[in-house]
Amino acid sequence: MTPLRPTDPTYVGPYRLVARLGSGGMGLVYLGISPLGDRVAVKVIRPELVNGQDVRARFATEVNHMRMVYGTRVTRFEGAGLDEDRPWLAVEYVPGLNLMEHMELRGPMSLLDVAMLGACLADGLARIHEAGLVHRDLKPRNILLGPDGPKMIDFGLAMLTDGENHLDESGLLVGTIAYMAPEQGFSDGEVSTATDIYALGATLVFAFSCHHPYPTERGIALLNRITDPYDPVDLSAVPDEVVFLIGAMLSYEPADRPSLGAVMRRLLAVATADGRSIEQARAEFLAHTYVEPNRPAEPPRPTPGDEPFDDDRTILARFAS
Repeated sequence: MTPLRPTDPTYVGPYRLVARLGSGGMGLVYLGISPLGDRVAVKVIRPELVNGQDVRARFATEVNHMRMVYGTRVTRFEGAGLDEDRPWLAVEYVPGLNLMEHMELRGPMSLLDVAMLGACLADGLARIHEAGLVHRDLKPRNILLGPDGPKMIDFGLAMLTDGENHLDESGLLVGTIAYMAPEQGFSDGEVSTATDIYALGATLVFAFSCHHPYPTERGIALLNRITDPYDPVDLSAVPDEVVFLIGAMLSYEPADRPSLGAVMRRLLAVATADGRSIEQARAEFLAHTYVEPNRPAEPPRPTPGDEPFDDDRTILARFAS
């Protein structure tokens, strides 16, 4: 969280902006205050991108997907202004670090914490899939560690489960390579709910080790390894209690990956194996992962109708042939 800059808007829709929360290729995310004093995260398209019809269409798709998803593991939809000069989306504000920031600060997680993290995310993904969506970009930066546990964000790359393909209009793959499933690496690959299970497995490997399943590679070299059925993932940092489960989640063939229900049951059994109740396990997890951010000093209330906006990012990767 950083202070607003002189060029930042002071109001977006009904929300008074008081700080920057993050930035990306498409724009900025702000901390906003509603007329009743509620805090929300407000995502706004960058001014230089706002006239691009593909950007507007992708943003509208994200808004529509946010309206569809529900549950405690997904940030709650609060409102949107798609017809504004610079479109915006408001969602529940989740204080705390994202998983990437947490790992950079504290290093690898314990077995208990990873088990609780994975069980919560499996439950959240199940709700997303029940809504007919595939997240398609689950990764550490898209997981917020809030006071009530982890929540998933960023549905800019989500797609309907009956979508035709997973390429953008220029024939490029969309996603973050390190957490892509093998089927995402081919132009004719079929993305399904099993794709999110692979990404969850890759995220849990990261939580144990601070690296992705193929830690020595980047870019196209990494994509080539992911799409090689004979190139095993690195599970050396994964404890014995869950190595078989996570290895199955990272199976090359989607049909070989376990269901989210099976993942959640196994991880909850691990979290409570030493006699802890689930309430105790959850309380320990929250004590280890939630870091309350400093509240920004709120500037004087400006007059509505000043300058506006800014927002997000998308990673593109060419598919392996």
